[in-house]
Amino acid sequence: MVERILQACACVGGGNWGRWGVMADEELFDAAFLDRLRMLAVRLRKRRQLMRRGNQSTPSTGFTREFKDYRHYTPKEDYRAIDWRLYARLDKLFVRLYEETQELNLHIVLDVSGSMERPFAEKRRQALRFAVALAYLGLSNQQRVSIYSMSDATRQELPPLRGQGSVDKIIQCVTRLKFDGFTDLKHCFETFRPTRQRHGVIFVISDFFGRDVNAAQEAVAQAAVWPGESHFVQILHPEEREPKLEGEIELAEVETGERRRFWFTKRDAKRYAEAFDAFVESLSRECAGRRIDFMQCQTNEPFEERFLSMLMRGSALAGGG
Repeated sequence: MVERILQACACVGGGNWGRWGVMADEELFDAAFLDRLRMLAVRLRKRRQLMRRGNQSTPSTGFTREFKDYRHYTPKEDYRAIDWRLYARLDKLFVRLYEETQELNLHIVLDVSGSMERPFAEKRRQALRFAVALAYLGLSNQQRVSIYSMSDATRQELPPLRGQGSVDKIIQCVTRLKFDGFTDLKHCFETFRPTRQRHGVIFVISDFFGRDVNAAQEAVAQAAVWPGESHFVQILHPEEREPKLEGEIELAEVETGERRRFWFTKRDAKRYAEAFDAFVESLSRECAGRRIDFMQCQTNEPFEERFLSMLMRGSALAGGG
């Protein structure tokens, strides 16, 4: 029974269905929220002491050239590389060294399955805020930002955007997304192919609830082949680990509609919490083994601090890694 509850861990008894309510867009992303995003970006720059914005060094051919150092000129080199101003000062021949830099692409994959909104609408709210905050940071750093939705398949909702003026398009896009249906994690991860032509940073925002308890761990192997840097952000409601249920209950699986009635005791609640913890731990361990950053965020945690904490764990998006 515990495994069955874990498979339906986004379920509640019939009395809780009234909690499902879609929040207004202005409540999600009002002017105060955008002001806090600007302050977050400032705090992050101060912590990381970013000297360059938007470009990251890569071993591949880049699009811009940044000065790196000088070295002595040798007769075999192109004389056009000589720094004549330095020669006028030092009376010695030096050439300028450059490093190729390449534009960073930010890919934000947002789980829009039913369990991300029902019965806890707070999950949708937290997930959308993470998505918009990541997009805002990427746009403010002159990076290209792409938005994808994930449920039974992965779909690109917006082409790559650039510039802070695009934040309104991001907000309009994510607030229009319909949260419904089931999640096929393995298929979504297997078919998601961010561009291989440019280095990318990928953030997947999801509860990682699949059709069974092993779906998330199996999907991680597919994500391990994505080019670039991958981060998983698990959004959970506290009651998904500790459901306030007891006695005779009926659970309805929000993604499939399947229902089951049974007795739920305090002993069952303890066994369920242990199984839930094992599920999260196995997912975290599998990500660590594949060099994928994994972080959990509860809906009752302060958004700003969790968002900053996530970036400080190390990411090219934050200028560190």
